[in-house]
Amino acid sequence: MRLVETRLFEGPNVYRLEPVVKVELAIGRRRTWYGQRDPGRHALVHLGADVPARDQPDAVVSAVAWIRRLRTDHDEGRGGVAVHRSSDPGHWIITFPWVGAERALTLTEAALALAERDVSPSRTAQLTGAQERQLTRWTERIAAARATPPEWLRDVDRSIPIVSISGTNGKSTVTRMITHILFVSGRHVGTTTSDGVLVDERMVEPGDWTGPGGAHQILGRRDVDVAVLETARGGIVLRGVGYESNDASILTNVSSDHLDLQGIHTLPELAEVKSTICRITRPDGWVVLNADDPLVAAVARRVKANVALFTMRPDESGMVQRHRERGGRAYFIRDGIMIEADGASESRVVDVAAIPITIGGLARHNVANAMAAAGGARGLGATIDEVRDGLLDFTASTERSPGRLNLFRLGARTVIVDFAHNEAGVGAVLDVAEGIAGGAAGRAAPITAIIGTAGDRPDDTLRAIGRIAAERAQRVAIKQTLRYLRGRTAESVVGELMAGIEAGGGDPADVPVYEG
Repeated sequence: MRLVETRLFEGPNVYRLEPVVKVELAIGRRRTWYGQRDPGRHALVHLGADVPARDQPDAVVSAVAWIRRLRTDHDEGRGGVAVHRSSDPGHWIITFPWVGAERALTLTEAALALAERDVSPSRTAQLTGAQERQLTRWTERIAAARATPPEWLRDVDRSIPIVSISGTNGKSTVTRMITHILFVSGRHVGTTTSDGVLVDERMVEPGDWTGPGGAHQILGRRDVDVAVLETARGGIVLRGVGYESNDASILTNVSSDHLDLQGIHTLPELAEVKSTICRITRPDGWVVLNADDPLVAAVARRVKANVALFTMRPDESGMVQRHRERGGRAYFIRDGIMIEADGASESRVVDVAAIPITIGGLARHNVANAMAAAGGARGLGATIDEVRDGLLDFTASTERSPGRLNLFRLGARTVIVDFAHNEAGVGAVLDVAEGIAGGAAGRAAPITAIIGTAGDRPDDTLRAIGRIAAERAQRVAIKQTLRYLRGRTAESVVGELMAGIEAGGGDPADVPVYEG
């Protein structure tokens, strides 16, 4: 048995919707994950599912037994100890609720040490002298440990509504859209994004604040009356969500990004992580889901709240039709107009071509983002008129939406700047470029794609970015992101991008590489 990590989750997480200790153990020889990013049902690993004791390795059973015994002896939290599978071969996850940080960590250390001695807690009367002295030492250390409580915000201490936004792409844009809708309607809005913490659309703390630290900053302020919180994968898998519940949540989509990090290897696992914000939405709240993404649509079965669906393909979506037949809410486009439907009742929201960020409807991903934002704002009580006014006033400027489909004119050239850092994002930006250039067939202007991304993406993601760029642009260049290599070498990042370019029909010899 080998300890991989011990981690304190301060709030709801992929395993449980409360603060827990995560203990990851590896049994047997070291092996590396290898498999399909979107496996069949037979190969799925449900991270939050409990594994019965009969299916657990003996070493894990022993560790769990000691954790239970020591938690009882030291009154360390309520709720049971659970065991979960990991897609990393031979890895097992133990979780249990905690109330005191240092005490819980010391207790975990003690349980693993005692389990390694192959002593059952039910047979402590048969301990040898050395084993009894070890148990006594651990008992004293646990009793002496401090008991710092979790930092999550409980519902009884929360005074303002929260909408949480997650997804692979579009979450920053949707967050900014909802913020603007609420702000122009007269609310004082606290916002967290990957760009920083904002109050009433004014930057007060730059940086990536999409984890629990950003949420605490906003929820601790007295000058805001609603919180719009972008919630990234990293914060959820490293510390959990920073509050007990929200009043509305949005899951935009799930596609390949940030895989092979923190034990998350497949798209269903990534969806399970991101759906944490939906599973903590209050029963009287709203969960807004992308019906066109099967991984996102499936989250509807796991939530307690009302569900609103949005779709770019209303005529093809049997799920949306069935949802409406049951009286459910849905957003879709008909004849260029965004429609909000509650069962059979329909309301016109806005002409999507008039929303600046859709570029006359060319940016279909921002049409979807606008529907998601409408659903989130409505879930917090905004009227349809307020949603319309906010969307029509929201622009893709570098001040209001930096790095998200920002357009510039350089003489006869149109330049699009976007953070697109995965294959779905690159494809969406090229869709817009083709529309501006005159369409995919017989385009009037050539397209140059300048690509680059951080080094913590898997090889297959880097190659896919290069391949898509080469397949759809007439020229490709690489801009290195040397500040964000994150454990890779610059040569490795460029090499994988070049491999993708070659696979897409490009000649790496014709691809310039720029430092940046």
